Amino acid sequence: MKCLLFYKPYGVLCQFTDNSADGGSRKTLKDYIKIPGVYSVGRLDLDSEGLLLLTDNGRLKHHLGHRKFAHPRTYWVQVERIPNDQDLDKLRSGIQIKDYRTRRAQVKLLEREPELPPRIPPIRDRKNVPTCWLEITLTEGRNRQVRRMTAAIGFPTLRLVRVAISIKVAQKKDPKSQFYSFGLDSLQPGEYRELTATEKQIIQGLF
Repeated sequence: MKCLLFYKPYGVLCQFTDNSADGGSRKTLKDYIKIPGVYSVGRLDLDSEGLLLLTDNGRLKHHLGHRKFAHPRTYWVQVERIPNDQDLDKLRSGIQIKDYRTRRAQVKLLEREPELPPRIPPIRDRKNVPTCWLEITLTEGRNRQVRRMTAAIGFPTLRLVRVAISIKVAQKKDPKSQFYSFGLDSLQPGEYRELTATEKQIIQGLF
């Protein structure tokens, strides 16, 4: 089983080919990953960054990607203006977005800007509008969900970086589900690494 962790840069498609009408001018995973036969587990939008897991195992792709298994994903989110706790409680309890209601989310306001590589290109800078960073953990991954959630409470997302993917694992000594988290660690945008033997063993324990 092949498994990779990739730091997807801004402006890169979460697929290996660009089938757009302009002839495929956008960057894809093929520009960074030379290992054949792997596919992304879930997606990150073109304008989002961060951790992407890729595998050649169809069962694993389904298990980690389907919302019914509720594997947590954590994002650092830069938004316009500064929400208060009452604003964030709307996200914590679930919010209606078009035809669905989001699950409860873990949300907190970060005390300081996280240490991240600069985005290329940088976000638009409106000097008269303050910004802040949120940490949001979801157990589902609908299309552009984080952006729609923050917009729904009046705080548009400026930058979105997925920093962790967690999996539920059952320990033999404890039948209750516990979590193992994969993070960006020392990866830089455009870099990837293969999972260690120990990490593969943990993932294989899902089945």
